[in-house]
Amino acid sequence: MTDRTPARLLVVPARGTGMRLDRLLRAFFKDWSRNELVKGIKQGLVTDGNGRVLRPSSVVRAGMTLHVGIPGIAPTTPPPDYPEIVFEDERLVVVNKPSGMMAHPAGSQFVWSLIGLSRTHWPESDMDLCHRLDRDTSGLLVLTKDKGANQYVKQAFKAGDVRKEYVALCKGTIPWDEQACLQPLGPGEGEIRVAQAVRQDGVAAETQVSVLERRGALTKVVCRITTGRTHQIRVHLAHTGYPLLGDRIYGVEAQVFLHSLQHGADDWVRAQTGAPRHALHCAHMVVPHPDGSSVDVSVPMPADMNRWWNHPEVLPQDRASVDL
Repeated sequence: MTDRTPARLLVVPARGTGMRLDRLLRAFFKDWSRNELVKGIKQGLVTDGNGRVLRPSSVVRAGMTLHVGIPGIAPTTPPPDYPEIVFEDERLVVVNKPSGMMAHPAGSQFVWSLIGLSRTHWPESDMDLCHRLDRDTSGLLVLTKDKGANQYVKQAFKAGDVRKEYVALCKGTIPWDEQACLQPLGPGEGEIRVAQAVRQDGVAAETQVSVLERRGALTKVVCRITTGRTHQIRVHLAHTGYPLLGDRIYGVEAQVFLHSLQHGADDWVRAQTGAPRHALHCAHMVVPHPDGSSVDVSVPMPADMNRWWNHPEVLPQDRASVDL
């Protein structure tokens, strides 16, 4: 594999220490057979951080960076442009993540993710995420350049010391101006494995919802959260009876999400959900900095959400939006 061969970077976790390379890759990429992986390794498509070609029997260690160039695991398309950098210093980076970009790769097939792009953008830094946003969700996302900063900021998120405000477009005309959503959340019990639900035995969650404006059959709200539960805003808004515009899991039948897994956001999915993606955007954040100060950043609502709000006649099948 040459330096120009596209590769997927894989950092060996602690549990991988002492494993053979072929077995490690099989553990990560379960959709691939061992024979397929061994074939790629023998073709010289897996190297270490120094460019040394590895063998199927090569023993890996924790922290080792693998460059996996096997087509399908590695990228087959050029990388997208790096997202807008809203803040950067020697320890922190805050970007404006676009909708459609995953924060972290998931599954066996390669997708360009923010963390992968960031490690390429800052190759001399130990880049890592401090939190995540759903693929469809746009807006502010914090990364760090060293382990100490990462631990500090992650602890701030865990302690509720990070101020986060999201702008959302909801289906329907919300009659109230303010509402505190305090329902505990936990795994749902339906067909969708990733779905969350309001549960009495769930974990504590708090979303403060304030109406900004009402327009026809849509309501624009700001959501302030001090907890960061999976799908928290989406579940809480759906529980109030006013789900996110474009949400494929909450406020619609399960078959909508299951259909989208096979066909993407096609015309039928858009008709069911009302938009090409869910209309949620992290617009403002105040993050404690490891040096004792704080980082206060804001970004405006993105073009697609602005278009839906100002010209709702383009919904549900807005062809100017990215087909997710």
